[in-house]
Amino acid sequence: MSAAYAAFGLAPAMRAGDVLADGGYQVHRDFVDFVVDGRPLLFRLTDLDAVSPLASDVPPAIFTAQVRSLLLETDAPLEGGRHIIYGCPECADLACGAVTAVIQRDGADYIWRDFAWQTDEHPDLERNGYHGLGPFRFAGAGYRAALDSLIDGTEPPAARRRVLLIGARVAILARLAAALRAIGIGADITGDAAHVPADELRGYGAVFFGRALTPEQRAVVQAAFDRAGIDVAYVDGLAPVVPLLVAQIEHALDRRPAEQHRLTRLTAADGEADIEVTSPCRVRVTAYRLDRLRRGHTHDVFDGVLEPGRHRIALEAKAVKGEAFVVARTTGSVLVAAMAR
Repeated sequence: MSAAYAAFGLAPAMRAGDVLADGGYQVHRDFVDFVVDGRPLLFRLTDLDAVSPLASDVPPAIFTAQVRSLLLETDAPLEGGRHIIYGCPECADLACGAVTAVIQRDGADYIWRDFAWQTDEHPDLERNGYHGLGPFRFAGAGYRAALDSLIDGTEPPAARRRVLLIGARVAILARLAAALRAIGIGADITGDAAHVPADELRGYGAVFFGRALTPEQRAVVQAAFDRAGIDVAYVDGLAPVVPLLVAQIEHALDRRPAEQHRLTRLTAADGEADIEVTSPCRVRVTAYRLDRLRRGHTHDVFDGVLEPGRHRIALEAKAVKGEAFVVARTTGSVLVAAMAR
């Protein structure tokens, strides 16, 4: 079969969780993305909120079965030799829609072809095919080695998806912890981490500090992690607005290299948000502000597809009046910026 050779790889990825304005939640999912010729395959799909079947929170037996399926060691899960490449991050139900492709062997090589958006047993390639995506031919040895590494213990360690919350305002911390747990991020509240055993500290990927903590209190916590030899992200809470704090923590937990991000820049000043993206993607921009009584207000600013490059998005005056902050999101990245005055 005629198909150009492409390099196959794997890389950690995430679908960022969120606290929605209507009170709902968007679940956080860590997964392994497919990398084709050095670029995440998901980046080629402009406006897709989806995860690969190689998600970190599925049971080990199911995860292994997904890997074996991609290696064609088991029957294809869909008719016509089709496999789910990306599916719904909330329920993984085909009825919600999925990106599928035919995976087949050609000698020692593996070929991915006929990518399509599928919602039932029979995809319509003419109407819903991803024309121009693939086919890809992967050399068998490299393809097998990459996927085998996920189940033979040689893959990179999973991200630490747990946060330690420290602060003086217990009510805010409790609401923040509840929101984080609702989207799939573990959260614990403490007043002092100085005497927490090192083995317990290793489970955290980030430490959140409330604004009322003194520099001395923060230094004690940081010293505890330093003594344990743990590299952890520290988050200084910007304002007592739970969705904003969740966005800060999501950003802190994302330790991937810059080349694995679509959203790479966010600044806010002079009534504008300055955003940079590396590939076409849907970006949602939200502004949060505090009024004179320290009450939080949310303003939806922008929701649309941006092309690669830098973009300036105007912010309404009422959205950034007083102390204000801006959050920009794509499917897999979150950035937060305080409004400069």
